[in-house]
Amino acid sequence: KRAGGRMKVIDLSVSLETGMDVFPGDPQVRIEVVHTLDKQGWVLRHLSLGTHTGTHVDAFSHMHEGKQNLEEIPLERFFGEAQVVKTDGDWPQGIGLFFREKVGIDLLQKILQSDPGFVGGTLSEELERALLGKEILTYTGLVNLEQLPLGRTFLFIGFPLKIKAGDGSPVRAVAILTGEGRSFML
Repeated sequence: KRAGGRMKVIDLSVSLETGMDVFPGDPQVRIEVVHTLDKQGWVLRHLSLGTHTGTHVDAFSHMHEGKQNLEEIPLERFFGEAQVVKTDGDWPQGIGLFFREKVGIDLLQKILQSDPGFVGGTLSEELERALLGKEILTYTGLVNLEQLPLGRTFLFIGFPLKIKAGDGSPVRAVAILTGEGRSFML
């Protein structure tokens, strides 16, 4: 629910397309039209891509044996209040954190002290591994974070596809801002 004011939705996701950049060694993205309006009467595409392509979320099992996969993580974990923060600034407690700049393992203790359910941005592999080990979801491949005001709370939504035993998934990540800042009842 929103308490009032205008709502603004900001898309934080990259578009998936054939030949897009992927992490070195990951499967290349191929999207091809297999049915057309002319021949079948409808359009249908075949997708071939890795589970960590584009804007995506990482399950705890991505880097830790025996940790929860996407099916085992409650859906409530994939959305919630969040803020874009500066690495050297003050951070809120108990909500998601997003960074515009690349962040590394040196911020792990400060992140853990803030107790976020999820962290997003350009994260070093070492930081990502440590966060997933502490059961903090990681979102990477995000765009348009500069469109979000620093230190203002918004509602973040980044649901994964329901992939059986999934280690990660592309997401349609969005931020929802209202005219009143912290105005969502979660």
